[in-house]
Amino acid sequence: MKTTSAKVRFLAAALLLALSSACHPRTNPTLIMNEPDTLINRRPAVAGQFYPGTAAELQQTMEKMFAKAPKAVNSAEVKAIIVPHAGYVFSGEVAAAAFNQADPLKEYKTVFIIGCSHRNSFAGASVYSIGNYITPFGEAPVDLETARQLSIANKVMSFDPAYQQNEHSVEVQVPFVQYFLKKGVKIVPILLGTQDPSVCKKIAEALKPYFNDENLFVISTDFSHYPAYDEAVKVDKSIADAICTNKPSRLIDAVSACMKKPVENLATGCCSWPSVLTLMYLTEEANDVTYKQLIYRNSGDSPYGDKDRVVGYWGIVISQPIQENGFSLTESEKQQLLGIARNTINEYVRSEKVPELSPSKLTDALMQKAGAFVTLRKHGDLRGCIGHFDADQPLYSIVQQMAVASSTQDYRFSPVQPDEMKDIKIEISVLTPMKKISSVSEIKLGRDGIYVRKGARAGTFLPQVATETGWGLEDFLGHCARDKTGIGWDGWKDKDTEIFTYQAYVFSE
Repeated sequence: MKTTSAKVRFLAAALLLALSSACHPRTNPTLIMNEPDTLINRRPAVAGQFYPGTAAELQQTMEKMFAKAPKAVNSAEVKAIIVPHAGYVFSGEVAAAAFNQADPLKEYKTVFIIGCSHRNSFAGASVYSIGNYITPFGEAPVDLETARQLSIANKVMSFDPAYQQNEHSVEVQVPFVQYFLKKGVKIVPILLGTQDPSVCKKIAEALKPYFNDENLFVISTDFSHYPAYDEAVKVDKSIADAICTNKPSRLIDAVSACMKKPVENLATGCCSWPSVLTLMYLTEEANDVTYKQLIYRNSGDSPYGDKDRVVGYWGIVISQPIQENGFSLTESEKQQLLGIARNTINEYVRSEKVPELSPSKLTDALMQKAGAFVTLRKHGDLRGCIGHFDADQPLYSIVQQMAVASSTQDYRFSPVQPDEMKDIKIEISVLTPMKKISSVSEIKLGRDGIYVRKGARAGTFLPQVATETGWGLEDFLGHCARDKTGIGWDGWKDKDTEIFTYQAYVFSE
């Protein structure tokens, strides 16, 4: 975005001033109960303030933010993201990182954007159902059929547009949807005016039929408001940890507890916690849904903010394993496997012994036969990676064997030393059975790993390699053929070369 430093400072000051009223909503119980006969598009209220006001500047800003954003690192299905709603100069990179975990090529039917009103307190939620949203990028179509159905069929929802006219929490997410996701995807803008958990639960019940693989949920919230930098980090982590339990009561308790602590200038621990709570009511009964803390910043990290009074921003991703061949892992089982890998490495690098495990204490999923890779990273750099493809042994046993192999037998690295373990992060990729393909067009980057075989030579890339490197399909295949299989860059094109695909459930410490 081209602007002078003076203009940017003025913008930053204006944004902080705008946020200063965020936790003091006005009460306005009046509801508009009739929809107009013609569409009334919702005009932008904070374009040119919270984000650039022209399409060219907005495009440039988005490109810069997404260029810095971490890419998706697993093949899980992103169900929802929790993103901040402050000015882009403060929180835009956090929001971009969370959006970047979704599949930009997926044809989502609807994106539900849920925020909380900073200006008005009212019963239930307001669904914008009388027109489309306008941003500098143009018109963002609202799924009017769904929006109207929600507002008509549920007492906790209205179709009052007035509350959304000057509210920023939903608006600032719309340009991200327009820029990152497939063009023309429809949205349903929902604004909560309640802080009653029982009402949030009713809203979640109304939304439950829509919480499926066809749709994406975007939950708009900032975290702590106005403590000093170091205090914000602590408060924000406590709230994020509560969210990631997927237990609504833990979030309610955490929000209450943080306000009882003697933290100077703390106005709230999570300004739109009812929107997050609504999501958690949607996911609490799903054992295979995972909440992952992706990235944290606060306004003190921005060159336009200070560290004395900050606002916190978390990017959190909510995902679910892609069901392949009926196989999936719960969050508890993932953590158990990571613990098995770490304990095995700790024991083996000290005594060259593999700890014995009692199968009776393991779940059926951990006893199921499956292939797996164990990857070690030290300070973010690869420290070892070895895997086993064949589903010929119990998963827990393969993880133990690959934990030993990746730490001591990867020829690219010296064996891991005991004192290194405190700096090593473990990642496990559980593999689905391989499938031979007849055309490389069947490969979906980010979802599929590839196994390239020609005669006695074979090599593989895990699914996350494509997203981590940003390679296109030909680069993905070429590097695998040349660097891993040893048959040359175009070797994958040979008639006697076989190509297989597989998926991986990827999770890490």
